[in-house]
Amino acid sequence: MTRRVPVALSIAGSDSGGGAGVQADLNTFGAVGVFATTAITAVTVQNTRGVSGFQALDPSTVAAQVRAVVDDIGVDAAKTGMLASPEIVVAVADAIAAGGIPALVVDPVSVSKHGHALLAPEAVDALRGRILPLATLVTPNIPEAEVLAGVRIRGRDDMLPAAERIRSFGCEAVLLKGGHLEDGGADDLFLDDAGSEWIRGRRIESPNTHGTGCVLSAAITAHLALGEELRHAVVAGKAFVTHAIEHALAIGGGIGPVDPLWERRAGR
Repeated sequence: MTRRVPVALSIAGSDSGGGAGVQADLNTFGAVGVFATTAITAVTVQNTRGVSGFQALDPSTVAAQVRAVVDDIGVDAAKTGMLASPEIVVAVADAIAAGGIPALVVDPVSVSKHGHALLAPEAVDALRGRILPLATLVTPNIPEAEVLAGVRIRGRDDMLPAAERIRSFGCEAVLLKGGHLEDGGADDLFLDDAGSEWIRGRRIESPNTHGTGCVLSAAITAHLALGEELRHAVVAGKAFVTHAIEHALAIGGGIGPVDPLWERRAGR
């Protein structure tokens, strides 16, 4: 007897160190309980010490991966991560729109945890104009939100205007992550048609935070693939990444990864 399981698609770069990108997304999708598929946009050369280079794939190959998954397997929810270039942004947007993917989470990755650029500056306009109008949810951190909104965010009072600006580009909702604020909190601002609210979180002091944004957006995507309402998926994703940070792995000589498989490891 066969059964269909919910399917999630990660459209993102590959992390050779395994802590972020499609590798983190695959682990997160599996941990939440959905079938994981991928469309790789770039191959990065990285480890816990940083990114030493990357090779973006041909945009037509990226789009063909999306179409291959959609046409044969079907996709209940998708997420984007590293999109690298304006050409890839446009190709991905066209493939998503043509595929009728019902839910899309956009993690607007532009800079690595170590400060390495992962999105060409000229791709930002394409991201705003082509990807954000397709998005169910956009999940920027504060530096990413500043790039998308074109404003400075110095504290909590600046977050709502920035989120409103991002939402004006056509996405359904925004989760502006507050982890970069220096007030000691870990609260994120959620904005949709119903208004704004703070999704509360506890700050966990850890030197190992690689992949945090990927795991959060992937967990939300997985819960959307399971058919959950957006706000519930956001809250569940926030709880998931909090546990992953709490059980981060001290591997390598730099910033270690958070662990989306912590529960499985704890059960051994």
